[in-house]
Amino acid sequence: MNVLGLVALAIALAACGSSATPKANPGTTAASTKFQKAGALPSITSKMVCAKEAQTEIGSNLGLTATRVTTPTWKDHVYTCTYVYPNGSFTLSVKEMSDTKSTTDYFDAYKTQFGVAQNLFGLGQGAFIGKNDDVVARKDYKVLLVDVKNLPKGLGKFVPATTRSDAASNIAASIMACWSDA
Repeated sequence: MNVLGLVALAIALAACGSSATPKANPGTTAASTKFQKAGALPSITSKMVCAKEAQTEIGSNLGLTATRVTTPTWKDHVYTCTYVYPNGSFTLSVKEMSDTKSTTDYFDAYKTQFGVAQNLFGLGQGAFIGKNDDVVARKDYKVLLVDVKNLPKGLGKFVPATTRSDAASNIAASIMACWSDA
């Protein structure tokens, strides 16, 4: 990750102080180890990835504003939307699960599928950049995929242009910052 990527990552981690912080499940506390299990509808934290605040944070970190964000979908406990730009797009997906083993297995399956180019420390409860430039991060019973295959190799108004893997890392950091209190 280049210096610009590290600076943007630090900015992202400090950002996203939402006034609409999701409320904990009844009966849980900040010190609780109970995580929200997958349900019939997407969780508030999953919905955050496509919300206006995330769009603003991601746009700020990339130096680009999406021309549109697709209407999110919810299928098989996966919440997904695509951020569309004039010269490409990226897709965010959050898979919700109900236990640690399922979450770990799902996360590890991405490691096998993509390979690991670099582990990302301090991002969720585990994260990595795949050899395909995508970023996968996990938190509680959720796994975030930042799929950047449809972005150009260099993007944004920064010099040098942001690489796909740096963009994916910055996007994941923006989302994980939003999830920090979730």
